Amino acid sequence: MSSPDRSAVFRERLIQVIERSGLNHAAFARRAGFDRSTLAQLLDKESRRLPRAETLVAIAAFAGVSLDWLLGLSQREEVGAKIVATVLRLETQVNSPADDHWLRWTEDATGYRVRTVPATFPDFLKTPDVLRHEYAEMIGADAIISIDQAHERLALLRRPENELEACVALERIETFAAGTAQWKGLPAEARRAALLRMADLIEELYPSLRVYLYALRNAFSAPFTVFGQQQVAIYLGSHYLVLSGVEHIRTFSQRYDTLIRASVVQPHEVANFIRTLPVPGTVSP
Repeated sequence: MSSPDRSAVFRERLIQVIERSGLNHAAFARRAGFDRSTLAQLLDKESRRLPRAETLVAIAAFAGVSLDWLLGLSQREEVGAKIVATVLRLETQVNSPADDHWLRWTEDATGYRVRTVPATFPDFLKTPDVLRHEYAEMIGADAIISIDQAHERLALLRRPENELEACVALERIETFAAGTAQWKGLPAEARRAALLRMADLIEELYPSLRVYLYALRNAFSAPFTVFGQQQVAIYLGSHYLVLSGVEHIRTFSQRYDTLIRASVVQPHEVANFIRTLPVPGTVSP
């Protein structure tokens, strides 16, 4: 392969890793350790020069790919056989699914897109009444702490540099509206107020927050969150299973894409859909 051909392949693969990162050009360059003007030169279609060795190393290290793959010398992205180590660990969950682990991981992923599949629907969209009901009987949970952490997550999401996608099972929202399953005993007016607040927040935060509703008849998923290119956290109730291997992150990102394709209500439609859900025991709006 000639040098001009290799520079074109490098540019294409650089574009791939930038897009996969979910970062804009300035943020990608900053996190990789060089300035935006350097990145602009690397992406210039008129340029036939390859980057300096230290720039190549910086990109490969940040993106978790091999130098050979970046330069078009290999079709395998992995760094050698096992150079990008797959890290697996268990983290004890405390208080609620909205505990400080999630807050810390979201902070660490600032500038990346965070993509979550919650057990029900995101805690920061729930009212204090809903959180008190949900965590009142949960072993090891503290409703007051859960409420505080939900507020912290909402404040974090309101920062302009943060972006969150949530795939929620349509049936979870319908179950909540109906007051069945774990929501039995939560007053109808509290459920109606919670749905209206949820719709208002989804509308207010769009497009930084994008909520998709998928149908369980089309797809099923355990709760998990992809924190950019950094890690995946699978919610197991009393623990999180945390994976930071490149292949694991890619696999769960692809699974998330599958859920998006199974969505029956798109982000721009979700707020109105929620507002019109019937809530037994209340007067329809």
